[in-house]
Amino acid sequence: MKPLGLPAAVLLCWGQALSAQGAVAYGTVKAIDGKPVRYAQVSLSGTTVSVVADSFGLYHFPGLPTGRLTLRARALGFKPALETFTLSSGDSLEVDFVLETSPVYIPIDVWTAEPTVVTAAKRSQLLDQAVTSVAVVSDTELARRAVSTVDEAVDKAPGVQFLNGQVNIRGSTGYVQGLGSRVLLLVDGVPANQGDRGGINWDLVPLEDVQRVEVVKGAGSSLYGSSAFGGVVNVITRDISVGWHGRVRASGGAYANPPYDVWRFRDYTGGREGLDVTGSYGTNLVRGSLTAGGWHSDGYREQDRQNHWQAAAKGVWAPGPATRITASGSWASDQYEVPLVWCTRGACDDRGLTYQPFKIATQDTGTFTRSDKGYLTALVERTSSDHLAWQARGSWLRTRFTDLRQGADDYGIANRLGAELRAVSRPTAGRVVTVGAELARSDVRTNIFTGDTSSTDTVVGTHTQAEFAAYGESEQLFGRARLTGGARVDYIAVDGGGLSAVVSPRLGGVLTTSRGAWRASLGRGFRAPSLAERFVSTTVPPFRVIPNPNLRPETAWSGELGNATRLSAALHADAAAFWTEAYDLIEPSVNGSAIQFRNVTRARLAGLDVALAAQPPIRGLTASLAYTFLYARALASDSAPGGPLAFRPKHLLTLSADYQWRAVSVGGDFRYASRFERVELYSNDDRVAEKVLDLRASLEQGPLSVRCRLANALNYIYNQVPRTLAPVRTLSVTLTWTY
Repeated sequence: MKPLGLPAAVLLCWGQALSAQGAVAYGTVKAIDGKPVRYAQVSLSGTTVSVVADSFGLYHFPGLPTGRLTLRARALGFKPALETFTLSSGDSLEVDFVLETSPVYIPIDVWTAEPTVVTAAKRSQLLDQAVTSVAVVSDTELARRAVSTVDEAVDKAPGVQFLNGQVNIRGSTGYVQGLGSRVLLLVDGVPANQGDRGGINWDLVPLEDVQRVEVVKGAGSSLYGSSAFGGVVNVITRDISVGWHGRVRASGGAYANPPYDVWRFRDYTGGREGLDVTGSYGTNLVRGSLTAGGWHSDGYREQDRQNHWQAAAKGVWAPGPATRITASGSWASDQYEVPLVWCTRGACDDRGLTYQPFKIATQDTGTFTRSDKGYLTALVERTSSDHLAWQARGSWLRTRFTDLRQGADDYGIANRLGAELRAVSRPTAGRVVTVGAELARSDVRTNIFTGDTSSTDTVVGTHTQAEFAAYGESEQLFGRARLTGGARVDYIAVDGGGLSAVVSPRLGGVLTTSRGAWRASLGRGFRAPSLAERFVSTTVPPFRVIPNPNLRPETAWSGELGNATRLSAALHADAAAFWTEAYDLIEPSVNGSAIQFRNVTRARLAGLDVALAAQPPIRGLTASLAYTFLYARALASDSAPGGPLAFRPKHLLTLSADYQWRAVSVGGDFRYASRFERVELYSNDDRVAEKVLDLRASLEQGPLSVRCRLANALNYIYNQVPRTLAPVRTLSVTLTWTY
């Protein structure tokens, strides 16, 4: 600890003026050599309350109780450090930590880290205290894998798979071309699923602005409502540091040509290039950042060019040590050709082949889409006392698209307005209570929705969906056990009609033993049909999609039993058995050339997640394994036959390894997904198993870093979704300069 300097004196004046708001500790977390320890966790001993330092080792801990306190700082690769001191009401005290290097170095990654997470309980808590499985993808992982969008990194988390851009957690979603995702996307805790389709735009937030991603697996409707049926993905943006900072990220790459000349569709090698620039400035009172950039891609298939432009901004105002106001927003625009499905015999210059996976049908030539999306959000956070904190937020998400097709063009404009008020109370030691209320309204105007529910003719359709919800959850510590119980009630009205109500309870617990932390949970999840699933009326050759306004919300009971333990100093394991019993599951039903979304009577998803992270005896080498076994079946009824659910692999395996030597690192990921037992839309549409190897290498020297990535290094030709080729071998190089 050090005497109060000028910053501390300023905070002290604020604290005296706002003494009812609690005390504040702030400072730095550094290594013995004086270098900052990035994203160290600073926690208050005897409680679950903690904060995370920024990338410069700076932390700010408001709302501390008075009296004699002990703060603990820890980070992977370092020994924890403790500082004990006394605070009076309204005090602001500078407390600095110096951490010693730990003899066992374990890198920050998805499974070995024990960071503070906010998604599982709508507040800060340690990862090992969450009652459901949570995977954390840090900015270290994002940078190391040299990915371009968030979904490319999240795809490697245990139990998570992406099918042509659609996230599938533990088999919850399957594939329905981006409609009605059963996974909820949050940006800094704010819902960001589309208002019309209910899908997700993974490029909504620039990758350079992402600090980490939290993936909650299993039903999250007790806190988050609809769309959290199978899980929640929370993209958390970077904190803004004090002073001037900047970052420039340039990338370039090339796609492999088809492995056979008979598949060639162009006489040059396709490329990809991009540039992003970020600048920020901050003081103790006001901070702001701005990111802008874009990229171009020639694509790896015929008619697959794409241009992407994006901008994002964030501002923070801290008028007092216990008050924080944040405003942020992002805008992205895409102009891209649409490859649709690949060409079959007779539909193009097939060169005598049954199908041409790199080419499209002649009738689809010229198909083009422009898509614009953006969001604005404002958040007020306030620590009113030692025992109470609250926050209020408002948000607006807007999406707009225009499909330029041969014949009639399609278009759609959708808005989603939302507001939430939440309070977190700590009435007694070891008890935390969270309560809140949420409002949302979605509206859409498009020519691919039917306007008259008695007809299937395509006319301009305008529809709305209003949602109101209230929720509460309580957590209580009993010795080494931590029990959680809560529920949420959602009221939904479509086009101003009558309200339908859904209640989603959850019970859970965590028990810390000598064999690790055991967790168990049981909860109810639900998802209201998206407006697109209810009212879409269009043609996707050779299929006609017809509306079904009578769709009911799908519901499920979901349970999990898991254990996280450190088997040795160099081996960490996390395993969970999960089970979901789903009712009225919404799936596309194919009848000849017609597709309609319908409620499947009942379905069952069960399985096992296993994740291992190890540091072998070789210094600098780390390795991990993630495996998911999935049993996914539609149960037979009078109205529907049983059988495997479509687009769910029974086995999903990811192996990763990295070796670090001074400033150089090399590594790779291998992903195996077994062949789908069932697919939709096309008969005799066989699949092969997915076997994809990604390789990477990087060099970091001062403010500069160079990262290379060879995705699908073996150029394995396969497809996951109907007649759509998965990405071929792609080489990319990323150069980053940080100030």
